[in-house]
Amino acid sequence: MLLFSFAFLLIAGLFGGVLAALHLRTEAVPPKAAFGVLHGLLGTVGLAVLLLALRGPPHGLAMGVGSFGRVAASILAVALLAGLVIVARYFRRRPPGLLIGIHATLAISGIVILAAYTFMS
Repeated sequence: MLLFSFAFLLIAGLFGGVLAALHLRTEAVPPKAAFGVLHGLLGTVGLAVLLLALRGPPHGLAMGVGSFGRVAASILAVALLAGLVIVARYFRRRPPGLLIGIHATLAISGIVILAAYTFMS
């Protein structure tokens, strides 16, 4: 299940990178809403699958990464909250780049920690 979670989150990260690039365009043409919804759904499903995978026996204790799963899930949950703030602001006006950067930093950090947990356990 960890691999499925990692795959969902990697694909969500790919969509997020495209959304960030579209945000940086000089034209004020917003990306299609379906693209952002797909990004959010993939990230949310990836987090949900990770939470389900963490219910089982602990992994990676011998390699020293036993708590990485919980740490990754916590960071990804905060990234999800930041993403929800972006969505809430999107309906009023264009979200600031700093908020998008914070969301991306949290999400990428969570994915990297999850990669260590997935492949070292």
